[in-house]
Amino acid sequence: MSALQKIENLYNERGKRAKELHDAGKKIIGYFCCFVPDEIITAFDMVPYRIQGSQNDPIDEADALLEPMACPFARSCFNMALKGEYDFLDGFVAPHSCDTIERMYHIWRSNKPSPFNHMINVPHMMGPSSDVFYRKELDYFIKRLEEFSGTKLDQNKLRDAVKLYNRRRALLRELYDLRKENPPRVSGTEITKVLVAGMGIPALEHIELLQDYIDEIKGRPAPKADGLPRIFLWGNEIDDVAFIRLVEECGAHVVMDDLCTGTRFFWEDASETNDPLDGIAKRYICTHCPRSLKPQIGNRQEDLENRFGYMKEFISQWQANGVIFYIVRYCDTCELEGPDLREYLNSLKLPVLMIEDDYSTSTIGQLRTRIQAFLEMIS
Repeated sequence: MSALQKIENLYNERGKRAKELHDAGKKIIGYFCCFVPDEIITAFDMVPYRIQGSQNDPIDEADALLEPMACPFARSCFNMALKGEYDFLDGFVAPHSCDTIERMYHIWRSNKPSPFNHMINVPHMMGPSSDVFYRKELDYFIKRLEEFSGTKLDQNKLRDAVKLYNRRRALLRELYDLRKENPPRVSGTEITKVLVAGMGIPALEHIELLQDYIDEIKGRPAPKADGLPRIFLWGNEIDDVAFIRLVEECGAHVVMDDLCTGTRFFWEDASETNDPLDGIAKRYICTHCPRSLKPQIGNRQEDLENRFGYMKEFISQWQANGVIFYIVRYCDTCELEGPDLREYLNSLKLPVLMIEDDYSTSTIGQLRTRIQAFLEMIS
């Protein structure tokens, strides 16, 4: 079986591998967002599992406990939990990534608790005091996992976990580098499947799969130039290929992203410091996310550069000539960040299409005309 076929299977049968490991005696720890360190969970010989929703299934139970104007991604995940889809989880961890996730954590814990439940309080404002606070939160997270597992954290295992995840990050960056070609040798649709497939399996298995997959891509013939627009994608959760496939079917290449389920969770390494937790804490607290606020500096343009300047390198190196915002409805953090980011990107002479969606594949057809019109404008 080819690496791509394995990826397809893992993407289509999410949770299957984690359930197998759970049945074999492994502890599976489910978590949300980019602020829960996989390294810590792995160092306890447990399997981190990134919780996902379903854009194909209706939210038919969660709305009895969560307000319907809350984030549909969060509601979808909770809906799946209420229907038993996450019964294989031995633990449930949520960071305070946003108010909806924090509220849902308490409702989830009250109505569908796992054997282990924990909330990591992540500061919103970046700065030295935030680093210290977050480090203490991770210390407490480790203490709770020690109590749950009955074992003390082995610092050598934590160092090994840092090296393991840095290896996975390096391979994912290598995979993204293959999208710099014009046209890219691998589509954004395939990349999404690779990322989602890796969210529910041990890191070592994902590394082996990535190595084989990268070799397969490098063996493909170089595609012929087609002159199609190259799109940079910004937003929050995209764990289904439907939207990215739509953009590519409309006549574009999705070549780079700044997404919760994309570059945000793997782009920067964790420093391999003497105290491994120090490197982990500094790496995760600096995750680029609309919910994290940098202190304001300088004038308006200087402040925008300080907040969004990292994207300039993405756009330049991957030769993007258009940007699409994909914002899940009711996501206040992205909705508030969007106008400032659009102003910054427009200053770089980049056209922007802002899309607000219901985290549902049923809306895909309605978006086709808007995307086609945008692509025609930048072609």
